[in-house]
Amino acid sequence: MASFACKHGEHSDRMIRSVLVANRGEIARRVFRSCADAGIATVAVYSDADADLPHTQEADAGVRLPGNTPSETYLRGDLIIEAARQAGADAIHPGYGFLSENAEFAQAVVDAGLTWIGPPPAAIASMGSKVEAKRMMADAGVPVLSELDPDEITAGQLPVLVKASAGGGGRGMRVVHELSALDDAVKAASAEAGSAFGDATVFCERYLPTGRHIEVQVLADEHGTTWAVGERECSIQRRHQKVVEEAPSPLVDDAMRQQLFDAARAAAKAIGYVGAGTVEFLATDSGEFFFLEMNTRLQVEHPVTECVTGLDLVGLQLRIAESDRLPPEPPSHDGHAIEVRLYAEDPGQDWQPQSGTIHALEVPRVAAEFRIPPRGGIRLDSGFESGSVVGVHYDPMLAKVIAWAPTRGEAARTLAAALAGTKIHGLVTNRDLLVTVLRHPAFLAGETDTAFFDRHGLDTLSEPLADDRARELSALAAALAEAAANREQAKVLSGLPSGWRNVASQRQRKSYRAGEDTVDVDYRVTRAGLDVEGVELVASTPDQVVLTVAGVRRTFDVARYGDLTCVDSPLGPVSLRRLPRYTDPDAAVPAGSLLAPMPGSVLRVAVEQGATVQSGQPLLWLEAMKMEHQISAPADGVVAELPVTQGQQVDVGTVLAVVQAEKE
Repeated sequence: MASFACKHGEHSDRMIRSVLVANRGEIARRVFRSCADAGIATVAVYSDADADLPHTQEADAGVRLPGNTPSETYLRGDLIIEAARQAGADAIHPGYGFLSENAEFAQAVVDAGLTWIGPPPAAIASMGSKVEAKRMMADAGVPVLSELDPDEITAGQLPVLVKASAGGGGRGMRVVHELSALDDAVKAASAEAGSAFGDATVFCERYLPTGRHIEVQVLADEHGTTWAVGERECSIQRRHQKVVEEAPSPLVDDAMRQQLFDAARAAAKAIGYVGAGTVEFLATDSGEFFFLEMNTRLQVEHPVTECVTGLDLVGLQLRIAESDRLPPEPPSHDGHAIEVRLYAEDPGQDWQPQSGTIHALEVPRVAAEFRIPPRGGIRLDSGFESGSVVGVHYDPMLAKVIAWAPTRGEAARTLAAALAGTKIHGLVTNRDLLVTVLRHPAFLAGETDTAFFDRHGLDTLSEPLADDRARELSALAAALAEAAANREQAKVLSGLPSGWRNVASQRQRKSYRAGEDTVDVDYRVTRAGLDVEGVELVASTPDQVVLTVAGVRRTFDVARYGDLTCVDSPLGPVSLRRLPRYTDPDAAVPAGSLLAPMPGSVLRVAVEQGATVQSGQPLLWLEAMKMEHQISAPADGVVAELPVTQGQQVDVGTVLAVVQAEKE
């Protein structure tokens, strides 16, 4: 940690003694860590759905916000201020998301006599409308993309981006390539923005499909000092939400960096900014850049800047809120840091979010949590731990995993290895995609524009790390470990391997489901050993199996949770579902059934029962985890059944519709 720090002023009346964090998960834990380092007490708030998450246990006090949804809990500014009063907090830190960029809430905190750990409410308000913000930035000499009126857009101006005026995180955003789709895109973006931020206002601007997303971290005190701390590149995104972030940017040279810093400082000074914030730009490969927005809060990706500068950005937020002074100049940079966001989602299924229990979440070789690794290595910022439950009401991010190393290549290699070795049991995640991206030649060459997934093929990038042979060996290990567990529980002859006979008997057979595929296991244990061609059994226990495959020893760690078996090895992680020997006829669903991929609410229904539909045609939309999810017809046909209605709550696996294909 760098010794670079604020200078204390004579402001004892502004000294913070207890901070309530108006947020949840990893950002709440991150703020708690800096508060603890500063000797400041902490208060957590939590919804009913979050009552058992780690952040509720780590604070000095906690206050329940009754309900589950954001609108009932974390978006209720009145409840949060009352919680601060109840717990004796004298300051509120908003984290990011929820009310962090709500000027009315910031003003209410100030009016309540509490310290607001953020920028002045007026500065938040000036950047709260992206439409007005761009006009202000243009007046300040900051390059901007011009705003487009949706009613006046022509075919020659396509593609365009429909964007929420309030909020961020990719919500309320749609890319439009055809004029015929513009009206629906505006309506959908507006509805999503209203649900996520309480403001349905949207606007349009030119869309650069191959741009680079570059942002500058700024810090400003109330005494006139404004820092441009460094830039980050956040171009690899899905649904306009960042997935991989790094500092510094591989695109930016010294000359461009100076121009970006000048523009960022001008933006901050134009609105009288105080505190930590981020000025975001869209850049081209030639070095041209345009103002996108200013986030008047801490960013999710702030750890990469902390690693390369040695600064505690949250700690500095606290000091600035106490009216301390920044030194005249920020520190220099050291090395390269890369962060990935580990999401509970399936990239191969249109980024479908997942919910349920995380049986295991274990990242290897973690050098630090919520702080800078002292000599480089892996940092972990997570809101969940083994045994936590991921609900349906909030963003599905499980953790941020960060690597800091002397060079970009070393950081990418270290981070990829840590992710590949991470044990994640119970939910599908984007881990395999992240590892593939970090090892991709284009990424290592710094070719990381916003079209990365489209250019290199999401289907290819999201393929499992474990190939077919690895899955077969993992399934064999799962079967052998299960057999070892059965023998261990046997009352007699428990030391003998399962299936062993003095005279060889029939072969042992098991079947597993791995993703959409079935993997069959067929083996026999004789006094000569394992009867599987090319494979020798070295050792097997209920938790670990060691095999020699074509002369190479391989170790497989095995964990079982009901019918789920998770096998981890250097060949790649494999999740297996044990298939029953006999199927239950009552469990069958009609052919052509579309099942709810996650719990949620039916937002809209676009067809009626009996309607003729075409393949890919939207049938209905689900709202879950603050995002809309379109359910489309799998083939040309007729809607034979439509058992759900608008507003209905559904569980995962609920039949939403049955489409009888034409060929049927």
